[in-house]
Amino acid sequence: MNWSWMLPPSFSTVSGDIDGIYYVILWITGITFFITEGLLFYFIFKYRHKEGRKATYDHGSTKMEIAWTMVPLVIVLWIGVVSKGVWDTVKVDVPPAGLEVIVTGKQFEWNVTYPGPDGALGTSDDFETLNELHAPVDQPVVITLRSDDVLHSFFLPEMRIKQDAVPGQDITVWFEAIQPGDYTIGCAELCGIGHTTMGGTLTVYTAADFQAWSSSQAQQQQP
Repeated sequence: MNWSWMLPPSFSTVSGDIDGIYYVILWITGITFFITEGLLFYFIFKYRHKEGRKATYDHGSTKMEIAWTMVPLVIVLWIGVVSKGVWDTVKVDVPPAGLEVIVTGKQFEWNVTYPGPDGALGTSDDFETLNELHAPVDQPVVITLRSDDVLHSFFLPEMRIKQDAVPGQDITVWFEAIQPGDYTIGCAELCGIGHTTMGGTLTVYTAADFQAWSSSQAQQQQP
């Protein structure tokens, strides 16, 4: 069955693993929903009002209460165990950067800082783009995420990246695109009256095209 309509197309190295966990959780919660709703309608029908039938007191079943507590506990623990590897890949084991940038959220825009010709961030030849993130394909892009004012959430749906930008904190997030193209940047946290306008574009190039773009931008922004 093709479930692609449920999520946007994915174009990162980790998106398959993330989508797999999503669908496992979706199946578990979906089955639980239909079982629960089915039982609800069954009991509504079975114990509906009937003339001459009196309600009786039932203190419940300790065994059933233990069962419906332990089963969800086991399921949640199992999900945590099987998703640990993906969590470590996305959040802990950050690969060496093919490109390292700083993304700063601000009401209501994303400001991206790139290293200049010296290849190091925080030097005089750094250059910036507004609401545009440019990156090479097949190379890890390591982002230092910041916020200048309120809580934002940096969202790259096609890369399966969503990370809060917290004022006063530097948070590392990364992705590796597998196909050149233009993709969406959004803010997934209500951050003020202009929240819906806070978006941008991720443009992924071939390695040669990215190098050409980066060199041209550095030259244009030189004083």
